Amino acid sequence: MSMESNVSENFDAVLDRARRNTLGDLLARTRDRMPEKFALVYKGQRLNYAELDDLVNQTARAFMSDGMKKGDMVTVMSRNSLDFIVVNFALARMGAVMIPINYMLSGEDIQYILEHADVSAFVASEEYASVLDKSAGMMDIRQRYLMDTLGRYDGDLAEWESLAEAREGQATDLVDVTIDDDDLAHVLYTSGTESRPKGVMLTHKSLVSEYVSCMVDGKMDSGDVLVHALPLYHSAQLHVFLGPSIYLGASGIILGEANPEVILRTIEDEGATQLFAPPTVWIALLRNPDFDKCDLSTLKKCYYGAAIMPREILKELAERLPNAQFWNFYGQTEVAPLATALQPEDQLRKLGSAGVPSLNVQTKIMDDAGNEVQRGEIGEIVHRTPHTMKGYLHDPDKTAEVFKNGWFHSGDLGVMDEEGYITIIDRKKDMINTGGVNVSSREVEETVYQIDGVAEVAVIGIPDAYWIEAVTAIIVPRADTKLTKEAVVTFCRERLSAFKVPKYVDFTDEMPKNPSGKVLKRTLRDKYEGLAEA
Repeated sequence: MSMESNVSENFDAVLDRARRNTLGDLLARTRDRMPEKFALVYKGQRLNYAELDDLVNQTARAFMSDGMKKGDMVTVMSRNSLDFIVVNFALARMGAVMIPINYMLSGEDIQYILEHADVSAFVASEEYASVLDKSAGMMDIRQRYLMDTLGRYDGDLAEWESLAEAREGQATDLVDVTIDDDDLAHVLYTSGTESRPKGVMLTHKSLVSEYVSCMVDGKMDSGDVLVHALPLYHSAQLHVFLGPSIYLGASGIILGEANPEVILRTIEDEGATQLFAPPTVWIALLRNPDFDKCDLSTLKKCYYGAAIMPREILKELAERLPNAQFWNFYGQTEVAPLATALQPEDQLRKLGSAGVPSLNVQTKIMDDAGNEVQRGEIGEIVHRTPHTMKGYLHDPDKTAEVFKNGWFHSGDLGVMDEEGYITIIDRKKDMINTGGVNVSSREVEETVYQIDGVAEVAVIGIPDAYWIEAVTAIIVPRADTKLTKEAVVTFCRERLSAFKVPKYVDFTDEMPKNPSGKVLKRTLRDKYEGLAEA
């Protein structure tokens, strides 16, 4: 190799570093802009951006001193905590790949993820450390760190080291590893309807471009004070709200779980201005007796997503939070996850819509042959965007399937109106084939929600010898009301076509949900599978 070419290569590396834009870089820039700005609070510990960045550098140096390196697959498993966020940015800064795990998964699914991703290190809270140990079996796990500890750990987990102790005394100067914008940053496993979880590969480029879309379309700014209540392992809280807030230099309050009473008290105590929650959590907040006791007047920016918001609930929220504006964010983990947004000024005008494509997203509605359908016709929602994943980890066939024709295929059915606004009809899997005719579970749910006394409803199809699938409504009634199956059917019969009226109605105390608040319809279908024969 000539000296001239060697100089050229060196300059290329220098140029790449000067132009780089990774997750670690965005935190460093925020620190430089506003070092004294309040960044995060967790269990009374309050950090400014300089202190947060120092902690991230110390944590990355602790990992590297123990042999962790760029490209290593690292599982993180805990409830929301300050260390969860610190580890997120520390791994990004040193080029390792973070794999946050849903702590409600079965041991079998956790074992599958660890083996599938070839994980080499664990970072976990004490609550889940033994779960990972058991799931790892004979895997070669080289490092194990306990999060959310105050110092030396003297418990029963002999192979685990306290993260607080490991980083104590480490240098706080910037950790600067050679990383490319399109290097892998996170692998988020999503189970969906498949028998095995799928590993969604998101790069720094995917995430940063998605953060920009969130900030612009969500009207976010550095003055926001966020409540981080939903699980950070999930892409919605982690990449629609936490990431953009750090990018902007906003302030965040970390809660361990989405407890309605704690959320309401936190809004009042911290003067929070911004909250994201799926519809089920917004419903729980509305029904909590503290809702009208707490001062929620500081709450200005409210977001919902992860599932379709019932229209009646949205109307009630608007009435009871008159100072707040609402956004609907729609998307999938595979697009990091924001795809479309419905702005506050459109909430009533386009009630029930998912909005228009986000800043960095191009969206179409296509038929099964890959042709764009006419406005007003139902088809599959597809996207082109730099938000999109690099593919499914170790699964080129599924990757090729969802990227056919050069578009990411969401699996959601929708319709686009003449103004370009998209309405989600249903997940393909949630369409009910009753008597050979398709019924949207969402349409039936929207009708049932209009009944006084309905707190929550989920509509599913269950196997039926005559109907193929029978439309079935599972209802959580409000505590102060009495509903009958006959009243529900009569109400629906007056408002829906006969084939859409529930054939079966059942009442339950609560819906099965994942930690992000989404109703687990697959669990309901399994539970009620034999109802038609009963």
